Amino acid sequence: MLAAFTFNTAENLPIGLLELIAEGLRVSVPAVGLLVTGYGLTVAVASLPLAHMVRAVPRRHVLTGLLAALVVSSLVAALATSYWLLLAARLLTALAQALFWAVTGPVAAGLFAPEVRGRVVGALSVAGSLALVLGVPAGTWLGRHSGWPVPIAVPAVLGLVSLVTIAVLLPTSRPEDEPAAYATGPDARRFGTVLAAGALSATGAFTGYTYVVKFLGDVSGFSPDTVTALLVAFGAACLVGVSITGALLDRFPQAALTAAVATQAVGMLGLYAAGGHPAAAVVFLLLMGGALGPVFMTTQNAMLHCAPGRTDIALAANSGSYHAGIAAGAALGGLILPLADVRGTFLAGGSLTAGACAVLLGGRLLRNVAAWRTRAGA
Repeated sequence: MLAAFTFNTAENLPIGLLELIAEGLRVSVPAVGLLVTGYGLTVAVASLPLAHMVRAVPRRHVLTGLLAALVVSSLVAALATSYWLLLAARLLTALAQALFWAVTGPVAAGLFAPEVRGRVVGALSVAGSLALVLGVPAGTWLGRHSGWPVPIAVPAVLGLVSLVTIAVLLPTSRPEDEPAAYATGPDARRFGTVLAAGALSATGAFTGYTYVVKFLGDVSGFSPDTVTALLVAFGAACLVGVSITGALLDRFPQAALTAAVATQAVGMLGLYAAGGHPAAAVVFLLLMGGALGPVFMTTQNAMLHCAPGRTDIALAANSGSYHAGIAAGAALGGLILPLADVRGTFLAGGSLTAGACAVLLGGRLLRNVAAWRTRAGA
């Protein structure tokens, strides 16, 4: 959980430090923004190949290596005196995170009985969500008072604590022998359905969310200070959403994913339709926030149930496709913005998310039809 919190904090820290880093390294703010975009693209591209490369390496060794890379890259980033060195350090962190999310799920879940593994995935997601609610705001405050290198270095300390703990306590075993190395009910069709729905949902979410600050100011009419408070509330709603969903995930694994995607669609389309009314905007913004974290969490949990092969490879594919959706959504929103007002980004994003919900419902219908035909043939 500490490692998950640390990786997600490291990923998102530049968001709160954009102007400080730009001023310190004498580069433009959009150039610093590439530290976030490039990070996400690296995770999207590298997740699956890296998982294949280390598929035979004991997970204790893999996780300690990834955390060592996080420690080194964070220290290099904090000491960087040029933009390109900082970018290189960020990409090293991204490569480590790309593999971390593929490996850590099966390792953590394998330490517990199958009937409670949804709660384990939920705990990891809560830790990851805390990065947005606690890690990034704290890092932003620390950067304003001590300079941007100080918060950039903090993940090195937290990563070292995680590294030592895992190196000392985690058992060493062959990856294929771990309890959660293979799914409880392999299903190639459901695997494809979840993968497609997750990517569509991520594309939809970030088509609008990338421009949520502009939306809340231009459409809803909130002041900059109020927008900042609403972003904190958005993060808190995400944390509440993953906490509630995590508690129910073992009992309703399939329904939880559909409910999360549907709630995200309602939140985004509600913002498009009623975002001009401040009270309605707050309600729909919190609905969207409450669904954003659970969508990724429930897709990750689904991989532990339906992966047709090794769960780590399936989780890598899921993480890669989700991050590809994030990058695609941000790009799509940027294309829509000059052609329509910012409300159009939420209409497009909400429509894509509704499409993801249709994919899930269609997949369930097809499975029910196939099961009925099997029973009828028997």
